[in-house]
Amino acid sequence: MISPNYVLLYVDDPVASAAFYADLLGQQPVDTAPTFSLFVLENGLKLGLWSRHTVEPKALASGGGSELCISVADRTVVNDMHADWSARGVAIAQRPLAMDFGYTFVAVDRDGHRLRVFVREGE
Repeated sequence: MISPNYVLLYVDDPVASAAFYADLLGQQPVDTAPTFSLFVLENGLKLGLWSRHTVEPKALASGGGSELCISVADRTVVNDMHADWSARGVAIAQRPLAMDFGYTFVAVDRDGHRLRVFVREGE
């Protein structure tokens, strides 16, 4: 069975993006360089931030075409994260609301990548 465990986001400035994600994730990257930064998250997922100016082959898409999703325990956590991220000045694309799959909000990083926080409901 194939099990993907690595996500790459193409960013303008990997060092600045690493600082943004370090603040949100509450952990430092394991590697930071001018063209690439890497986080290894507690669940084993690797999050790489690669310079869109040096990636080969050249990336044709920019941020916003997909989402990095964070599943949480309940609505209270969704609301608390929304309040915390808003207070930190993170751009919010969608305030918390109930949708057909659950309760969610969407933030946007400095490169336009969508960050969805949600709790599954109604299953």
